[in-house]
Amino acid sequence: MLHTSSAYGRAFLIIVDRFAYFLRVHHDSMSKEFSPGLFFRNPHIQTFLGRSKFRLRKEEMLRHASAPVILDGGNGVRLLGYHAKQQGDNSRGLIALIHGWEGSADSTYILSTACFFFERGFDIFRLNLRDHGESHHLNEGLFHGALLRETLTAMQNIARLCEHGQFYIIGFSLGGNYALRLGMKHNYEDSMPSLSHVFAVSPALDPYKSTLAIDKGLAIYRRYFLKKWKRSLLKKEKLFPDLYDFRSIMKIRTCMELTEAIMPYYPDFSDYRQYFSHYTLTDKAFSGLSVPVTIIISRDDPVVPIEDFHGLKHQKNLHLSIQRHGGHCGFIDMPGFSCWYERKIYDTIGAE
Repeated sequence: MLHTSSAYGRAFLIIVDRFAYFLRVHHDSMSKEFSPGLFFRNPHIQTFLGRSKFRLRKEEMLRHASAPVILDGGNGVRLLGYHAKQQGDNSRGLIALIHGWEGSADSTYILSTACFFFERGFDIFRLNLRDHGESHHLNEGLFHGALLRETLTAMQNIARLCEHGQFYIIGFSLGGNYALRLGMKHNYEDSMPSLSHVFAVSPALDPYKSTLAIDKGLAIYRRYFLKKWKRSLLKKEKLFPDLYDFRSIMKIRTCMELTEAIMPYYPDFSDYRQYFSHYTLTDKAFSGLSVPVTIIISRDDPVVPIEDFHGLKHQKNLHLSIQRHGGHCGFIDMPGFSCWYERKIYDTIGAE
């Protein structure tokens, strides 16, 4: 969410990284619980560290191994992604990654997770949702959270790239919401026969509550999302000036107000509450899952209310990993910026 780019920020992280070495409680990769050192339990620190460029070690290796792919999303929709393949026939399977709202296929947490699994023998596909990354020019219509059909069609095409092993989907935040809905669709649209497991890290189950949490939480979250959202809208306006004029909403100061103001561009929805309802996930939505789904969430997530997960009942293919700490898409161990959820997912795959 935030990038630590200043010299002071880098110096601070180096100091706390070394200091944490003497305080950190060590856990092996099979640990079932995420337990960071005392100084790194703050949810905001975890959230910021999850997006810190210090996590990236070999992302250039992945970039060189990745080829851009334009995916058919049906009805003329095109989505951009990046496919990294193992050499020869050595692949252990294909992992598709879905970023969060206003993230991209090049977000730190996406690249870090991609590198982790690519080094362990998996093919990787990093998908950009509509109007994310460098894909605004591909479609006239605006992105919104209920665009599941095009994402499902694109994911079906990604699954066809899985030549060896099993197919896995990992989504983060809003991308986690998408991943969960894709897993639910698998119940009655079995068009991804190699799909073995769906993972959702810090998924937003109720987008209305998450939007309110962003607005009411630390101002830095609200400013971050508003800045990126407005930048995306202006890019869209520049590409399609005959369709969009967002000048009147550029001074809006909350995400909820901007959501309300942009609804006229979404004629399929009568108001923002109906819009949010199209991708709000309740306990009933998970009934009848035909593929294993694992949700990783922290109790101290500053963006996604943990109460939404307390109402989920135990079901055969639904697995909840609720951690005390971790922030929003954080779960970063110190020192070394290693990521607990990457190991958790890898261990889960290995045990299947």
